[in-house]
Amino acid sequence: MSQGVRTSPEASGRALSEAYDTALLDLDGVVYAGGEAIAHAVGSLATARTGGMRLAYVTNNALRTPEAVAAHLTELGIRAEASDIVTSAQAVARLIADQVPRGARVLVIGGEGLRVALRERGLEPVESAEDEPVAVVQGYGGPELPWGRFAEASYAIARGLPWFASNTDLTIPSARGIAPGNGAAVEVVRIATGAEPQVAGKPLPPMHRETILRTGAERPLVVGDRLDTDIEGAFNGGVDSLLVLTGVTDGALLLAAPPRHRPTYVDADLRGLLTGQPEITREGEGFRCGGWTASADAGRLEVTGDGEALDGLRALCAAAWTAAGEGVCELDGGKALARLGL
Repeated sequence: MSQGVRTSPEASGRALSEAYDTALLDLDGVVYAGGEAIAHAVGSLATARTGGMRLAYVTNNALRTPEAVAAHLTELGIRAEASDIVTSAQAVARLIADQVPRGARVLVIGGEGLRVALRERGLEPVESAEDEPVAVVQGYGGPELPWGRFAEASYAIARGLPWFASNTDLTIPSARGIAPGNGAAVEVVRIATGAEPQVAGKPLPPMHRETILRTGAERPLVVGDRLDTDIEGAFNGGVDSLLVLTGVTDGALLLAAPPRHRPTYVDADLRGLLTGQPEITREGEGFRCGGWTASADAGRLEVTGDGEALDGLRALCAAAWTAAGEGVCELDGGKALARLGL
């Protein structure tokens, strides 16, 4: 096992809002769900901001402009300005601007967020492959994006134009459930053309670069609910992360996380910003956190004790990740999670 592989969540003797200067917060599943604020999000963020922590909201959704996102947060009772929002549209626009001349035309397959971001970088968005674009960019365009837009992208890419994608998330949450995301749309164009896009969004480095450039964070903490975007993005950027259990990640996914998906800290919701994080200690062949002790034995994970269920989950993470090392834990944790009510 190489040095640096995380085998346990870490402890913090200070509140995370004091230990880090900037929280880089995902939105869907962290701050809101289905457009409504998640429990404890509004109050926790206000307290963290009052205490001096800068809050930046980082989203792979390229549809809405920063102004529109900030307006939504304000409606929910969360003080936010457009400058507090970082989108994958901004990240991909910078990626394109680094490779094409200023003033160049770029074929847009997506929404207003992409167009605004391209103009910010001195590029001209166009709608047709016949408008002499020098590149193609694809981002989430909402559920009403016409099928013909994918054909337009395919025509331009077939002529040899470079292709960029804001992100490749296969799904996106909606008020009615899980819907196809930009990654699904990217697959349509990939199948039609055989080409591969340059991708900017989480978990890839261009998004982290954009976030740091815009926030000036020196001690950032990534806060998210997805292991394969938020937590892996923090891993790729070499910064710490907090996983909150208000979105798509459940206990089973967390226990099976490979090294790049293992968060620094785990908490129930955004109240975790306002507290320290408990220590996990080795006890014989097991790991203790709070009133719980977890161990790996006979092909399964076990947990004994009582107290806060979240402490039990943290102890289980230590047992699972230690057993897995650089791999994925394949031990059965179902009964242990059921005992914790998770």
